[in-house]
Amino acid sequence: MIGMGTVVNAAAILAGAALGLVLRKGLPDRWQETIMHAIGLSVTVIGIQMEMKTNNIIIVIISLVAGSIIGEYFDIDKALNRFGSWIGAKLTKDNEKNSAAAIIGHGFVATSLIYCVGAMAIVGSIQEGLTGDASTLYAKSILDGITAIIFAANMGVGVALSALSVAIYQGTITLLAGSMEAIMTPALLAELTATGGILIIAIGLNMLKLVQIRIANMLPAIIAAGFVTELFAFFK
Repeated sequence: MIGMGTVVNAAAILAGAALGLVLRKGLPDRWQETIMHAIGLSVTVIGIQMEMKTNNIIIVIISLVAGSIIGEYFDIDKALNRFGSWIGAKLTKDNEKNSAAAIIGHGFVATSLIYCVGAMAIVGSIQEGLTGDASTLYAKSILDGITAIIFAANMGVGVALSALSVAIYQGTITLLAGSMEAIMTPALLAELTATGGILIIAIGLNMLKLVQIRIANMLPAIIAAGFVTELFAFFK
């Protein structure tokens, strides 16, 4: 069945997050802090590896600047925080709503980006949409499920909500795979991956509490990377 890869991926994230929330209760705060630092460092390295895929760093820079301008104009970060606040209000007691909303929003945004920004999500979804072969997404499901355990143990229930982002994002790509095949060239995929890698690095830096970057407001950079790459190819 077309779309099963995405269904399994979302289910794996939910299952991993559920297990992580159970384990979280037994972890001392000091352990959670150290584990979070380890995850932050690991995520940063993953982002660096992705960023190195670029064939033209100028494309990445232009895409990030253009995407950030668009994101700040529409204030995507604020919209996602509102979503987190709404979920937090539904899941917590009245006296805990504000703090819970912030934690849920952070976990949701960070893990949504990690799970959605990358070659496996794009290529796997297109592969399933065109051929019905979901093997790439099944492999991604295993990785995402395992990391969801660790993320949820440290970042809370917001991690589980990222399953919705994965379902919508990958499901849409799968449905549109036929029209995307022609434009998803290796050069374009490289720049999308590299631009996404910068955002993943930003997530790692936020986890390490070195800076606080409004990553959601940089999300349009992914779309901008596609246009900028095609523009550079046109004038080449």
